Amino acid sequence: MRDKTIGHAFRASLPVMAGYLVLGMGFGVLLHDQRYGWWWAAVMSLLIYAGSLQYLAVDLMAAGAGIITTALMSLVVNFRHLFYGITMLERYKKAGRVRPYLIFALTDETFSLVCQGDLPDGVREKAYYFWVSLFNHCYWIVGSVLGTFVGNILGEHTQGIDFSMTALFVIIFIQQWETAKDHRPALIGLGVSLASLLIFGPDSFLIPGMVGITLALLAMRKFPARKEGE
Repeated sequence: MRDKTIGHAFRASLPVMAGYLVLGMGFGVLLHDQRYGWWWAAVMSLLIYAGSLQYLAVDLMAAGAGIITTALMSLVVNFRHLFYGITMLERYKKAGRVRPYLIFALTDETFSLVCQGDLPDGVREKAYYFWVSLFNHCYWIVGSVLGTFVGNILGEHTQGIDFSMTALFVIIFIQQWETAKDHRPALIGLGVSLASLLIFGPDSFLIPGMVGITLALLAMRKFPARKEGE
């Protein structure tokens, strides 16, 4: 039963592996471009494990940003984790000793895999959560370290690599749109973000945008989507 759980988790994580190896290498290339060694990539991916934040961290380290600035930017960039983190409270409630790691390793892509629905017979739910999280974490670490060596080959030809995380989020949004029956959350996110961008400008729209999305989603709970025929 254990082997079946591990095998199913590995097969389910293969699409993430393809993305994480490429995106991780992008991070490693940018890190090498700032003259940081491969072990920096390994440690950051092991302990931080947040793709968009790690991409941002490269610029923060290069600019010599202070602790307060780094903390605020980290909060803004990873604030979205609050939304789907709350939905995993019940799923992870009885995970036992691995629960702290499951919470730490919950990324956008891992969330999409653990919320896929019913698992095949013989696949243990809690063990599946752990192995999917671990596989994805390892893919990101390997990709990041490989990226530092790729960066050594590319030299200074790294223009456009920092856009890879944006491209990933666009793909995730499209996949969620195609599979979700209720598109209101996606429309709220787009609408509030665009309004915040127009009002506050590109340098200051993230925090008010996140606050607006949170309030809008909380208000939406009072008006559930109608079922077919109603």
